[in-house]
Amino acid sequence: MSKGASMEEGQSEPSPSTSRSHSPFWARVITLRTTLWEGYKSKPMSHWILLLLSSLSMLVAFPASSLLSRVYYSDGGTSKWIISWVAVAGWPISALILLPTYFVCKTSPTPLTLKLTTSYVLLGFLSAADNLMYAYAYAYLPASTASLLASSSLVFSALFGYLIAKNKLNASMVNGIIIITAAMAIIALDSSSDRYGNVTSSQYILGFFWDIMGSALHGLIFALSELVFIKLVGRLSFHVVLEQQAMVSFFAFIFTTIGLLINRDFQGMVHEAETFKDGKSSYKQVLIWGAITFQLGVLGATAVLFLSSTVLAGVLNAVRVPLTSIAAVILLHDPMSGFKILSLVITFWGFGSYIYGNANVSNKASS
Repeated sequence: MSKGASMEEGQSEPSPSTSRSHSPFWARVITLRTTLWEGYKSKPMSHWILLLLSSLSMLVAFPASSLLSRVYYSDGGTSKWIISWVAVAGWPISALILLPTYFVCKTSPTPLTLKLTTSYVLLGFLSAADNLMYAYAYAYLPASTASLLASSSLVFSALFGYLIAKNKLNASMVNGIIIITAAMAIIALDSSSDRYGNVTSSQYILGFFWDIMGSALHGLIFALSELVFIKLVGRLSFHVVLEQQAMVSFFAFIFTTIGLLINRDFQGMVHEAETFKDGKSSYKQVLIWGAITFQLGVLGATAVLFLSSTVLAGVLNAVRVPLTSIAAVILLHDPMSGFKILSLVITFWGFGSYIYGNANVSNKASS
């Protein structure tokens, strides 16, 4: 009897693997693994390859563009108009990628009404102004500092999106906005530690001011672009966003070119090339690769947005901030004080809080 009872008790005791599989933590792990596997199988391999390439484009091209902008000024460039012109000079890349979609995907171009064309012209003008503001930032600030300050565009995108496009905000997203704002304040309080010797205090403040203003304008452009899709286009697809990117970049290119001509900076390119640190060849490479990397970064962000979600785009955008800062310290020998490291950590934390809140809003909207 005692032997049989002991056998029954042994059979009733769960094994370690069984108890582990029924624990709440492992149940979540199994559910997540199943969800990821089903999501992976639901898309063709070409989808995941394109998503991987788009993600790498965001994480490589955007930091490279920021570093090249700083190299332009550190190696002898002085014009704010030239570097802002470079940011939109690669607009034909978007057009070249857009044209095949009409034939491969059998889509038709969006009709250019007067309101839509006017919107593209307005967004092009604002983009040209935005690039000029960022040019002032990279002229007077280290690339790592300028990148950290530019991350505040998330704050303005959320605020303008709430006011203009009626996007929802929750406590976690507001918390992220406050945290990122605090990180910007830390950089402002520690401004003396990373200022270049050839940059005056007034120039540093000017660069700081225009970086924040450029981020605010970037957030406004993002909200207005979303409003154009809702009110004028009425649909949101990959080729429609490519159309807007190509048109807005084209008009920004026109406005910036006019500014170059009025300021006579085209003639100044010859003098800059001759006095550039490593000669004319290096000068041309900085400008050409600056134009290419900026457009590839924007294209990568656009592709991630539509191949995956705004959450993944937000995660990658958060990751590229420390990547840019670390690359600037290693390649350009940017100063990295303890306060800047603290600001970097806080910024990353703020991004995480905002992305978590945005994911919750998206899940509620889809349910």
